[in-house]
Amino acid sequence: MPNQLAIRGGQPFSRYTLTLWLRSQRGRRLLALEERELRRVLPDLFGRHILQVGSWGRGQRLLGSADMLHRAVLGTVGDLDAQSLVEPERLPVQNQSVDAVLLPHTLEFSRMPHNVLRETSRILTDRGRLLILGFNPWSVWGLRQRLGLRYRAFPPGARFVNPGRLCDWLELLDFEVVLVRRFGIGFPWGAPRTLGEQTGLHSLLNPFMEGYLIMAKKRVIPMSLVGRLPRAQVRTLVGGALGGAASKLPGTPSHRELPQTNE
Repeated sequence: MPNQLAIRGGQPFSRYTLTLWLRSQRGRRLLALEERELRRVLPDLFGRHILQVGSWGRGQRLLGSADMLHRAVLGTVGDLDAQSLVEPERLPVQNQSVDAVLLPHTLEFSRMPHNVLRETSRILTDRGRLLILGFNPWSVWGLRQRLGLRYRAFPPGARFVNPGRLCDWLELLDFEVVLVRRFGIGFPWGAPRTLGEQTGLHSLLNPFMEGYLIMAKKRVIPMSLVGRLPRAQVRTLVGGALGGAASKLPGTPSHRELPQTNE
């Protein structure tokens, strides 16, 4: 499976293509919508360290609403206000040292998205949260890409991941999906919707919205230590040690109780 993902996976974008997308009108509108969706959930996260893996947006704008002590961006493209350049499949971060991780369209431009998720699971704490921004393959953008009619400013080489399949991947990595929210700028009459909300006629457009936000938390299985059962105490029948003093058996006098005889 990793080899297949490496062949079918996305291609990393360049600085030029990303800048072109962020300068386009559609790119600016989508980025503003993603920032608004993140402002709904980031203030409720607790911890000290939040990390963005991937160059998307401008600097720490996507993390601006996070109420945490340390915020950092590990980018994949240079000269875009990132603290460091990394490969998402091999993160130079200690195990269980980050409280929250944001992957803004990182999986779509990675050749091995499974490895990115594994690395994210490795660096998250036991109660860590994972947030993923992605493009819906069943949206108009996804269909245009399949037909070879993609938007010219959109970075090429993306591999759109179905949110349902992504939730299955997270379940295999012991994550619990707590939020799936869809949004888009192509349907002005379709407001962002959360999976599980009250359904209606407008909810019929949810599967075709351009973007989605998935939030998951690590599922920690509690360990119950089973104590060793105490061994039954074995009473000594002869004495505390071989060759020691004789035990006080019923009817047997001790050396102090032996009758004294007069010579």
